[in-house]
Amino acid sequence: MSVDEWLSRRLERTKTAGLYRTLPATEHNNQVWASNDYLNLTHHKQVILAAETALHDGGTGSSGSRLTTGNAEWHEKLEQKIADFKETETALLFSSGYLANIGVLQSLPEKGDIIFSDQYNHASIIDGCRLSKADTVIYQHMNVDDLEEKLTTIKGFKRRFIVTDGVFSMDGTIAPLDQIMRLAKRFQAFVIVDDAHATGVLGKNGRGTSEYFGVCPDVVIGTLSKAIGAEGGFVAGSKTLIDFLRNHARTFIFQTAIPPASCAAAFTALELIKNSKEKRQHLHSIITTLKRGLKRLGYVVKGDHTPIIPVIIGDPQKTVLFAKRLQETGIYAPAIRPPTVPEGESRIRLTVTADRSVTEITALLESFDFIGKELNLNK
Repeated sequence: MSVDEWLSRRLERTKTAGLYRTLPATEHNNQVWASNDYLNLTHHKQVILAAETALHDGGTGSSGSRLTTGNAEWHEKLEQKIADFKETETALLFSSGYLANIGVLQSLPEKGDIIFSDQYNHASIIDGCRLSKADTVIYQHMNVDDLEEKLTTIKGFKRRFIVTDGVFSMDGTIAPLDQIMRLAKRFQAFVIVDDAHATGVLGKNGRGTSEYFGVCPDVVIGTLSKAIGAEGGFVAGSKTLIDFLRNHARTFIFQTAIPPASCAAAFTALELIKNSKEKRQHLHSIITTLKRGLKRLGYVVKGDHTPIIPVIIGDPQKTVLFAKRLQETGIYAPAIRPPTVPEGESRIRLTVTADRSVTEITALLESFDFIGKELNLNK
């Protein structure tokens, strides 16, 4: 059997299960309800101008890793800006949030340590745990009682680490970080938080779950590619932590640095987030309106008060059909199926951005109404 024959059989099983994926062709005239650009900063004039200026000054790439030829003034300026925003001593840039998670989890815990990881953590956290020399124990999703039981009963390890998403990307739920921090203090565990979907969105000043709960985790990981509207990832924390990662995180050491233009864009975006609360307030009002409307139509809507709004359909094939029908009406919102989400919880994953108008929200709700009736989903 050839490689292609073998892989074709595996792909056929994927298709039969309703889990086959293709790249979406999102047309410009479609309403895209799947963007992580929560504050619409990717198209903000000041952000674009900052990137353009840095692009002309620094070129299209960074030419190498930060430890060889790739370190630029913009990298260091942005790291200080992130540290100020997150209220930590300093920060370190990575080429993506995915690489930041892997870099932290691959390098920090040692052999003989143990990581307690939330059941629904992002794939990058899962992969980081797999690459770590430490053992990993999964605790039930956002279940602090289960976490406490595991911290109590599992002994014989040098150090304990608790790692969680701040906002879970498929459910839109907010991790109970205040309770996790109390457990960590009691059991002398270190807390690592991936704040990708919370940065710019949660907290009085948009600083994320740490500000939302008023706590200080040991390690805060984030991305520049969501509410900040640029590209890249970061880790924020103490000077000692960042010095260690600079010397031990393989995904920092051996990865080409992000271009200065991306740094300039992110720097300006963080300035806008810091100095303006109106966009964030408007975003949260849209979230409230949309969730109320979907629930009135009889849909099961998951999530807390975040821009991620999962609408549960259940059957994966019906979910794909629902997404297709939405696209036919000019709305793009993806079908999310196992293994990304649990069996029986296939969903349309909506994300809300701050530029949505009343007309667009009404059109979305009308589409959910008639498609739901068409597919016998409305309860």
